[in-house]
Amino acid sequence: MKRIVYSIYVDIPAREHFGKSKNRNDSVKKAKVTVNAFKEHYDRLISSKKDYAKKIGASFKMYIYDKKYIKWQQQFTKDFPEFTGYEVINFYKIHILYELAKVYDEILYLDFDAIPLTNESFFDAWDLSKGMCILHNNRYVVQNLRVNHSIRSPTAKYYNCQAMLIDGGYNHANNVINTGIIGATKEQIKELDYFGNFREIIDLMTRLITEPNDLYPQNILDMFRYDNETIFSYKLRVNNIKVQWLDSEWHYFFDVQRFIPKETKIVHAICKDFDCVWRRLDA
Repeated sequence: MKRIVYSIYVDIPAREHFGKSKNRNDSVKKAKVTVNAFKEHYDRLISSKKDYAKKIGASFKMYIYDKKYIKWQQQFTKDFPEFTGYEVINFYKIHILYELAKVYDEILYLDFDAIPLTNESFFDAWDLSKGMCILHNNRYVVQNLRVNHSIRSPTAKYYNCQAMLIDGGYNHANNVINTGIIGATKEQIKELDYFGNFREIIDLMTRLITEPNDLYPQNILDMFRYDNETIFSYKLRVNNIKVQWLDSEWHYFFDVQRFIPKETKIVHAICKDFDCVWRRLDA
């Protein structure tokens, strides 16, 4: 059984994070918090994942801004010039999932701000043969057509995926996927078929953004973007992929609460308070 843990870091300029979002909270100032935190804690964010992979007997790969990425990015943006730099790197991490599935049987992806706090093996704790392991953020969705949220909010992704499903004649029910941590087998990755009919999917998303829509008011349409997690949710639903939902121990959403429960196995530091994470790790 060949297993691997991988992560990605490419320094995306702050102005590329939110593109043309109309939400006042989607600001360059907000994006700079992320950019600066990643630079300050770069070395330990890598070593924490590398050390974890070694402890659990898995390989580790860190993907960065290198010749391989540049070549892929140039071709991808040529085909899809509508994407921001932030959107490109988030599609790249899915692309790497498919590259690794050619070699490895089981794969664990960790966002750069996702840090293991345990020596327990993810692959032993979760039997991936029972389904892909991923978190949903359904509880954060505000089901109110008058909302005006960030283009990266769970509410935006929920309505965007809903619109895509309705357009295709599917039931509108969907789960808001967070791809900060993904555990999957090579077979599940193939079945997901993420990049299958990709041009048609992006054209659909563009049409939903730009054309009048009787189902949704303009404030909802203004939240739609080319989000990798929206497409992930859509593909899970359309291709009927079996899923195991990660619990808060294995994907702790560390955001505004500023504390990390002692039972946490992997913390996803949305707030970018890495000093708090290191204190917890070193305790």
